[in-house]
Amino acid sequence: MKEKAYHEKVNVKNEVKLRRLLDELPAFCRQFFIGIEATTASRTRLAYAYDIGCFFEYLQTVNPVCRKMPLREIPISILNEITPMDIEEYLSYLKYYEKDGVEYTNDERGIKRKLASLRSFYRYYFKNELIEDDPAVKVDMPKIHEKNIIRLDIDEVARLLDEVDSGENLTARQQKYHDKTRVRDLAMLTLLLGTGIRVSECVGLDLMDVDFRNNGIKIHRKGGTETVVYFGEEVRSALISYYEERQKITAKDGSVNALFLSMQNKRINVRSVENLVKKYARLVTSVKHITPHKLRSTYGTSLYQETGDIYLVADVLGHSDVNTTRKHYAAIEENRRRTAAGYVKLREV
Repeated sequence: MKEKAYHEKVNVKNEVKLRRLLDELPAFCRQFFIGIEATTASRTRLAYAYDIGCFFEYLQTVNPVCRKMPLREIPISILNEITPMDIEEYLSYLKYYEKDGVEYTNDERGIKRKLASLRSFYRYYFKNELIEDDPAVKVDMPKIHEKNIIRLDIDEVARLLDEVDSGENLTARQQKYHDKTRVRDLAMLTLLLGTGIRVSECVGLDLMDVDFRNNGIKIHRKGGTETVVYFGEEVRSALISYYEERQKITAKDGSVNALFLSMQNKRINVRSVENLVKKYARLVTSVKHITPHKLRSTYGTSLYQETGDIYLVADVLGHSDVNTTRKHYAAIEENRRRTAAGYVKLREV
């Protein structure tokens, strides 16, 4: 039987999780997830399910009608009883709450996401005339305070790759593993820093996705689209070194096609890549919290500084809306505009 592609396995895994969650949500919720299936990715639907589940669990604690019945039996009519004020109180509750002895918090981004999920949920039922009103649309989105982009400076990038290559500053225990993973780790980090691909796109690469003739890799974007991202000679060199090593390894069943393997000869997972980035980054900077996404920001910043082409950056990073890219790199644009002040002379001094 042909081995499923990584993204296909992820979709199946997400679908299984979604079905389990739907068995716990009010029965009428199933219609919403069927309705949005054609226009959303599996990970988006799964995130919606978690968020909507959180909303109904909250209702069970504060709404007298919901409190008297199992979550599964809550009727769709309850949506008509919810006011904008009820939703605002729910958003306030999300900042801090306890469940089964565990404390939960949400920052402004987490609250915004949960309100966005609720808006989509209500919009579907209102649009299909299954409820009388849409209170969620009347609640303002929380204001997001933009954070500075955390990224590695040019010298830090060089030092990071040097640390991966040498491993001399790792602990004695880490160095034992480093001897076995050095070529793989260097290939992965060079690829992430040299292309800006997402960590999920990196671990999803198969052997046949690498095209050394054209220096390109075929990746599956977050939204499900397939595209080719091109890389330079440094990335090519690191990939070839690992590719030669990888072809000598017999992968476990289910990971035969995988490009990057774990120590267990299975496809490496996102968490493992996050951990190895953290391990090496600590040797370079103790101030910056570096993750694979920060390596993506490092690449995006470098590309924008070199080209000044925000549309190119958006395309390479896979942003569907250039405004998303512009928002992330607005500070750099501001600095570029400031330099304009010194270029034009009105009168010679």
